[in-house]
Amino acid sequence: MRRLSSAHILIPLLAALSALLYLAYAVHYGFLGFPLDDAWIHQTYARHLALYRQLAYNPGEPSVGSTSPLWTLLLAPSYFLPVDHRLWAYLLGGVFLTLTGWTIQRLSSVVFPKDPLSPLLTGAFCIFEWHLAWAAFSGMETILFVFLSLLAMERHLSGERPFVTGLIVGLLTLARPEGTMMFLLLILDILWRRKVGKRVLAWRKAGIATAILLLGFLLPLVPYVAFNLAITGQVFPNTFYAKQAEYRDLIANLPLWTRWAQVAAVTAVGAQVLLIPGALYAAYKMVKLRRGRAVLPLAWWFLLVTVYAVRLPVTYQHGRYLIPTIPILILYGIWGTRNLSWLPRIARQVLLISTPLLLVIFWVRGAEQYAVDVRIIDSELAMTGRWLGENTAPQALVAAHDIGAIGYFSERALVDTAGLVSPEVIPFIRDEERLLAHLKEKKVHYVVIFPSWYPWMANSPSLQAIYRSTSPWIVEAGGDNIVVYETLWNHSP
Repeated sequence: MRRLSSAHILIPLLAALSALLYLAYAVHYGFLGFPLDDAWIHQTYARHLALYRQLAYNPGEPSVGSTSPLWTLLLAPSYFLPVDHRLWAYLLGGVFLTLTGWTIQRLSSVVFPKDPLSPLLTGAFCIFEWHLAWAAFSGMETILFVFLSLLAMERHLSGERPFVTGLIVGLLTLARPEGTMMFLLLILDILWRRKVGKRVLAWRKAGIATAILLLGFLLPLVPYVAFNLAITGQVFPNTFYAKQAEYRDLIANLPLWTRWAQVAAVTAVGAQVLLIPGALYAAYKMVKLRRGRAVLPLAWWFLLVTVYAVRLPVTYQHGRYLIPTIPILILYGIWGTRNLSWLPRIARQVLLISTPLLLVIFWVRGAEQYAVDVRIIDSELAMTGRWLGENTAPQALVAAHDIGAIGYFSERALVDTAGLVSPEVIPFIRDEERLLAHLKEKKVHYVVIFPSWYPWMANSPSLQAIYRSTSPWIVEAGGDNIVVYETLWNHSP
């Protein structure tokens, strides 16, 4: 009991330490915001939900562009409470990072019940893992999805009632659409373990458990799916379809095994790379011993990596879509590394010393990268949004590829060239000529783009540059400055 109490105290203290380090680095670099533009999309939806009681990006236009309606709902209170919206998002991130640490400890105890030390090491490792710390204070739903996915597996393997587990998975799907895969995995696990007892009785119990799981799963999802169907006629949010359309060429030009290796490798950038031999050993042992409890998290890791390799094989933004797989690598890696008894003694000592050292080094470097990312988003997109708010008419219609900070700070109606809140552009999302014709048809007043992303459009005689960011930081990172173009077709007689 004393060890359990110590663990419960240690995890939030470590999470608070991560918050102080990452936010202090951002302040030191001169900006306090979010490292991803998409975080401002969530903030815009949350603001409009709180102020207008609408799930809409442009007020008065209901939209299913939010990938994570649950995260939007959690962010909304900051707009009617006396608290800064950034501070509220950081607080949520810190809470879910703490809950992730606690939950991975319990999951470790369930998967590897005879090892009392691995749970504490696994929880502490997750808190200090730089991807998870970065995600916790990114203003994004990633850390919420991590926590709920671990909680669903831990509750299921601990024998929680199927209805409660289904409810958790339903919330997981409201955090990100890929939560539906967890539902399918849990059904397969129920059916795989049906052999307990007489065959007919086992099948009957499995069927009842599946039905109850389905009921809990659907309870939080039905209203949102009904809303999606009413607005777009599609089950999933616009992002689900827009991202796949945007990266269709990448999927076509790379073989699956290459894409799989790339998305899997990005999650190993950190101290967890030293845990890979142990993770492979743990996976081998659990599969060999047919330890069903240990195979479920492994199946979740493999399924997530494979689905992204097939449908969205991107590794940008530090592989943020694959971050939920990292705790599983740590879970297996910690136990496996502690049980590599066949390794020479000197090799085990090297691992014992180098792993925590590398963990701290990446944790600090991750804080520096977090500050760099925040500075780029604020100096390019947030400042451009403020410029639009100060220099354009309130009724101006703006087209942009990165709509988050631009929409939030300008408070102008937007047409989204990436298709997240303007799904009508998805069929021709990479065709610049058709896209520009669509913007002309919509009578857009301003177009805001990075010229390197839309080279044909940037050179169109229909657009005239009126503002260009002079921030040096995105250029230092290998990008180009954002440009605001005024459309000339609105001046034509």
